Amino acid sequence: MVRVLLAEDMLMLRRALVSLLELEPDIEVVAEVDRGNLILPVALEVRPEVAVLDIDLPGLDGIRAARLLHERLPECRTVIMTSLGLPGNLRRAMAAHVWGFLLKDADPDQLAAAIRTVAAGERVIDSRLAVATLQAAENPLSARETEVLRLAAEGVDVPEIARGLFLSAGTVRNYLTTTVTKLNARNRIDAVRIARDSGWL
Repeated sequence: MVRVLLAEDMLMLRRALVSLLELEPDIEVVAEVDRGNLILPVALEVRPEVAVLDIDLPGLDGIRAARLLHERLPECRTVIMTSLGLPGNLRRAMAAHVWGFLLKDADPDQLAAAIRTVAAGERVIDSRLAVATLQAAENPLSARETEVLRLAAEGVDVPEIARGLFLSAGTVRNYLTTTVTKLNARNRIDAVRIARDSGWL
């Protein structure tokens, strides 16, 4: 029996997925959560073998939650579900040690099959997205530039970003200026849009 934790913030979809998975004789949903920041504490309590995570969750996004799971509970393998197949998201997921990456418009049977495959130690990546990722440009921003832009996109102001990352306010402004230049953006808002559309945030 494969023990599964499911994270999806939309109640109707989450209940539908749980009902679907409960029809499988070898899969048991041992926990369901609606916020990304609940994934790790619940997983540490119930010890799932596979965590199926929506990429867009309140509190903490699925990819960052997957990274925490890999660090704190490496025996739990993660499958990310997304409605937007952005190559940058797949690259971020792979860097976070995700084992599966599925589009939400896939056939429902693919989810159960992916859970079994990932539990057996093999990766599952949507083939259309894999091809698109191979053809797409890589993120030109450094990890720190991406982090600063992500915080700015979340509405965090420069002094607070500086305090949180132990940088000077001038350094944060320099990072933001560099991201605008590297992305050929008109301004910071345009840089956020470009990075989000590419799946880099």
